[in-house]
Amino acid sequence: MFNQQYDVIVVGGGHAGAEAAAAAANLGSSTLLVTMNLQNIGQMSCNPAMGGIAKGQIVREIDALGGYSGIVSDKTAIQFKMLNRSKGPAMWSPRVQSDRMLFAAEWRLMLEQTPNLDFYQDMVSDLLFEGDRVAGVKTSLGIEIKSRSVVLTSGTFLNGLIHIGEKQFGGGRAGESASFGITERLSSLGFEHGRMKTGTPPRVDGRSLDYSKMVEQPGDINPSTFSYLDHTAPLKEQRSCHMTYTNLQVHDLLREGFDRSPMFNGRIKSIGPRYCPSVEDKINRFADKSRHQIFVEPEGWNTVEVYVNGFSTSLPEEIQFKALRAVEGFEAVKFFRPGYAIEYDYFPPTQLKHTLETKPIKGLFFAGQINGTTGYEEAASQGLMAGINAHQHTINADPFILSRDEAYIGVLIDDLITKGTEEPYRMFTSRAEYRTLLRQDNADSRLTPKAYALGLASEDRLRQMENQAAKSDGLLSFFKKTSILPADINPILTEKNSAPVNQSLKMSKVLSRPNITIDDFLSHDQVASFVADNEIDKTVLEQVEIQVKYAGYIAKEKLQADKLTQLEHVPIPENFDYVKVKSLSYEARQKLTQIKPVTIAQASRISGVSPSDLSVLLVYMGR
Repeated sequence: MFNQQYDVIVVGGGHAGAEAAAAAANLGSSTLLVTMNLQNIGQMSCNPAMGGIAKGQIVREIDALGGYSGIVSDKTAIQFKMLNRSKGPAMWSPRVQSDRMLFAAEWRLMLEQTPNLDFYQDMVSDLLFEGDRVAGVKTSLGIEIKSRSVVLTSGTFLNGLIHIGEKQFGGGRAGESASFGITERLSSLGFEHGRMKTGTPPRVDGRSLDYSKMVEQPGDINPSTFSYLDHTAPLKEQRSCHMTYTNLQVHDLLREGFDRSPMFNGRIKSIGPRYCPSVEDKINRFADKSRHQIFVEPEGWNTVEVYVNGFSTSLPEEIQFKALRAVEGFEAVKFFRPGYAIEYDYFPPTQLKHTLETKPIKGLFFAGQINGTTGYEEAASQGLMAGINAHQHTINADPFILSRDEAYIGVLIDDLITKGTEEPYRMFTSRAEYRTLLRQDNADSRLTPKAYALGLASEDRLRQMENQAAKSDGLLSFFKKTSILPADINPILTEKNSAPVNQSLKMSKVLSRPNITIDDFLSHDQVASFVADNEIDKTVLEQVEIQVKYAGYIAKEKLQADKLTQLEHVPIPENFDYVKVKSLSYEARQKLTQIKPVTIAQASRISGVSPSDLSVLLVYMGR
């Protein structure tokens, strides 16, 4: 197998690597996945969950594009929740609690059933080049494997260093060695790199916990799924999570170890995730808070191991243990393993194109935490896009790029390569200016046609999406055209404290009222008949209600997106010399030269480029 030249080599078998390998292979590229331990493909290194705020939208988008994350999550879920139901639909975000062991096993099973995909267990210690092109990889055993493109998805393994109190040792994850050689090689080629930090909490024995002192957190009564395909089904049985809190005694006990904390004594010099801080960081930064939430999450169906979400720490293990025993419900807790922090190398993503190909080296792609992101979902989406574009590169086809108004994935990648990041990047709904368009319920209609045109989504998937869209359009048209009599609707309006009507109104007009739901119409004979005759399910009902109630917001965002698209179509030549444009500000010349935006729209999103700078550029572009 080493005598052939692969189309794509994927380095690393985490969430980014797994999606990259699946995408490239499914598109027809001969693909090799090289990872340090084949038993840990798709490993959930931190919390046993997929989705969440904005992250759930990303998983739905991955599924709509033909990726595997949604299917794997559904098949291995132990709980499903739709978060933010109390807010508008742009904020609704699906999340599953997963069985950690089943999750990794299902990922490996799906990859092993993927044609065109080979596997090899070894550490990649160097890259091969031919001029300014990548030509393959070299492993720690000295084996050289040639390829037309390489996708690096190294996670936290590049020069990884684990911290527990004053102890530190090399590792990419607890019990696994770090990876060496790649950072040094890329640095010698002029790549800029830095260090980031993340952490994980203790894992404990669930048999030692008193759940009666905690607040139960059950799943949804009517759970859904991530995948749009009918390969998976909603859970019929679920496991509950639980919630408890730290207290002032816990905080005092944690402070006893601050002098030995690598965060506070200078051993850790890199920046950790702002939105997932360690417990010692929380009680230090928010000293006025008397308690912090802790979510007690089971690791699977048939294990007693429990993940203590909210108690990420790198304090000495005896401090961790003593403080956790002061948490209500944890008085008799037993550890499986302590929490720890890990530092690792990353490469500022401003060195990438929108395809995730590096600017200096052709055919070399970065995906996941190597780009400064945090989270399985962000990594998986980058892996998918890098795998797609590595394939496109090998066949000299047009790159596949998603814009900010098309997908959260587009927002993620554009943020990374345009703005860069100096701390682990996490996706939020607030980062997307078109979040009403980018809802979790419509990812298939947004992206599946694109994936089908690319060759990644099957015709069955496309037909299923089109069938669902036709049902949604039909029901929406029915509500817009069909009137309802006052006698039929006034009893419901009165019950909902909504003003009664004195003449017939279109159903859509009544449904647009904030306190009226589409369920209020299901007992109406005409609606019930239409729903039954057209086999309308709850997903279609939900989509139509959203489109009616938020029609004004959706139209406004579409108009704004169209205006942005006009600027996206104003290209900037690849080797444009900003230095010669003296009317640009000094900061703009510096930032534009560094990032090399490909369109005026991308230039407009660079910090330090003002509206007057854009006007100057538009003149130079002949506009």
